[in-house]
Amino acid sequence: MGVTIITKVRLGLFYFWSPSLSAMNKDNIFDLPFMDNVAFPILIGVFAFFALLEFFIVLRPWKAKRLPRWVHNALLSITGLPLARFLLLPVTVYSAYYFGQHNIGILNWVQLPVWLEWTLGLLVLDYAIYIWHRLNHRVPFLWRFHNVHHADTEMDISTAIRFHFGELLMSIPFRLIVIAISGVSPMMLLLFEVIFESATLFHHSNIKLPKWLEGGLVRFIVTPRMHGIHHSIVKDETDSNYSTVLNWWDRLHGTKRLDVKQENIIIGVPAYRENADNKFWMLLIHPFKKQREWKLRNGTIPERREEEKEEVFR
Repeated sequence: MGVTIITKVRLGLFYFWSPSLSAMNKDNIFDLPFMDNVAFPILIGVFAFFALLEFFIVLRPWKAKRLPRWVHNALLSITGLPLARFLLLPVTVYSAYYFGQHNIGILNWVQLPVWLEWTLGLLVLDYAIYIWHRLNHRVPFLWRFHNVHHADTEMDISTAIRFHFGELLMSIPFRLIVIAISGVSPMMLLLFEVIFESATLFHHSNIKLPKWLEGGLVRFIVTPRMHGIHHSIVKDETDSNYSTVLNWWDRLHGTKRLDVKQENIIIGVPAYRENADNKFWMLLIHPFKKQREWKLRNGTIPERREEEKEEVFR
């Protein structure tokens, strides 16, 4: 008889809470029951929930048909998601286990209350993603790959999974450095992955929350209106709001912006606004081609007029 769903969930939770993560199952480091039996069903549910809401409470009016975009974005994600599951996750989780066994990393050197250790571990991982995201915008070679994500001319739940496999691949060494220095545990990594992916789906979704609700949320976390500014074709707006879960990091570094209303935002990258630029095959080879300047087809650089700037949640 097949294993029931409930049994799978229990098995996944056992592996999650087991201090040794079941000794990492050294015969098969690709076996991550918590991700397969617990986390992925949760993430699929989160994706479906926000995708459904996008039909009823739309933040930015649709300017193009959704289905063609979804097809090309989904095809691109098919090249990246398996890489994340079968390389990025096993390598980082196993490395965290290895570093823990060999007493490598700050959290493995100090004795802290469990709640404090977990809080610090999750904060470190979130801050590390802020740094990595900012590097993707600042380092030209990294931008070649991250540009694929930003070139989408609309922003919705499908944009949240539109990442080039090269970007995911290059993030692995960075993550390993963070894990080695911090000493975060495998369980912290797995839990953060669920939080990180859920937050990414949320703030990319094109859902219109009541301003009073989103205004409260944006005091702490990244929201759809906040992240919409990050996907603007105006360069200094794109170079802001790098956070993924907590937006404290943008506050800390002075990169937080909430002064552009959604109706004044044009989503995308100026030089890649044609339908041909956003088809699957072109997205796949995009990083390996000569990159265009940050200009519209007519040669102008998008700018924001001062009169268009206004506090979003005023």
